Amino acid sequence: MRAPHEPFARDGFTWLLGIEDTCVYPVSPGEAPLDEHALTGHDAAWREDLTLAREIGATALRYGVSWPLVHVAPGVFDWARLDEVIPFAVDELGLTIVADLVHYGTPRWLTDSFADPRYPDAIAEFARAFADRYRSKVRHFTPLNEPVTTASFCGLRGVWPPRLSGWDGWVTVAVPIAVGMARATTAIRDVNPDAVIVHVEASTVVHTDDPGLDEHAALLRDVGWLPTDFLFGRVDEQHPLWAWLLEHGALRADLDWLRLHPAVPDFIGVNYYPDLTPRRVTLVGADPVQISYDKWTQGFREALTAFASRYRLPLIITETSIEGGDEVRTRWLRDSAAVVEELREQCDIRGYTWWPLFDFVDWSWAAGGANVEEFVIETVDADGTTTIGPAPSLGDPAQGKTPFLRRMGLVRLEERSDGTLSRVPTPAATLYRTLS
Repeated sequence: MRAPHEPFARDGFTWLLGIEDTCVYPVSPGEAPLDEHALTGHDAAWREDLTLAREIGATALRYGVSWPLVHVAPGVFDWARLDEVIPFAVDELGLTIVADLVHYGTPRWLTDSFADPRYPDAIAEFARAFADRYRSKVRHFTPLNEPVTTASFCGLRGVWPPRLSGWDGWVTVAVPIAVGMARATTAIRDVNPDAVIVHVEASTVVHTDDPGLDEHAALLRDVGWLPTDFLFGRVDEQHPLWAWLLEHGALRADLDWLRLHPAVPDFIGVNYYPDLTPRRVTLVGADPVQISYDKWTQGFREALTAFASRYRLPLIITETSIEGGDEVRTRWLRDSAAVVEELREQCDIRGYTWWPLFDFVDWSWAAGGANVEEFVIETVDADGTTTIGPAPSLGDPAQGKTPFLRRMGLVRLEERSDGTLSRVPTPAATLYRTLS
């Protein structure tokens, strides 16, 4: 069984699904890893999950290849699991794989993670080896998922390795990430001249109602474009963040290298969540904070048209969904798909990905239940009192996964008494099948 048309062709439209694949293994074995394939049981149920994706109607799948586990040492790889998964997906199910090479984590032997001086060489080595080994089966690649989010969690706020903080930390992580994406893209294209590069980035939809925070909100918007601007070779002395980068520790030699070695992708992948992506910047005490709020399809339009206008490449919606009950997920699928169909008359949009196929385990799991997001939430008590603060702890991981399950999938996960998770398709899965 093969996909009915060439994926992402100009005269067609591709429906994708994605399996949440965050894969972060801290250097110390004593720290809890965050491996969504393991947490959701996909490691054991991968045949069932991939078959379900095809049955629901997807012809392509964004799929994480677990770099921290495969690249066991410099020049040493363990391909055993991928040697089973990839042929099954491609040959037996007819799925096009968009290989997600890096999803927030690096191998443990890179002791400083993205800030390790060996990082660019390491990801280039892995990209080349992966592209060569699966050349006959995989030609679509994402060198690194959401660089701006990776730099936030790993460099700005110290949640994941190398656990740096502040804008100096952000720059220390973001610049080598950009170098690594460029090096990986070159390595892939060297091995497979027919390779298709899908650069995936989180949308930055930020505003403020406080004129005193206009400059901070503008910085956040500029930072949101920066990793992609690096790939296009656009960050030179005229770039609005050139001086800012040098001020926060970037080396001129690295910036010059990125300018002289552009690695323009074939597609821009846009990630947008209606209730998480839009942010309002406000002051809490003396500090500016980002409050997430629901901008529904208005924010979606803004994000897609902004990417299309700035980079003038074909777009793929590479992640979207919403957390909630069956009705709200079905409504978002219907409304967002309608917006995409409408915008295709003015923007070159080639595909739509509901992410994730099934619910996943909240990232706070590896933090003992503590909230790890960069945004805060606004709550209104029964008496009308408004409180701004982080989301509350979801509980104790020792008590089971149910409180940690993010209800964002087309397929619901339900925890059994033995701790395993069953798969239950929702009405949104039925609608997806109809649309695709």
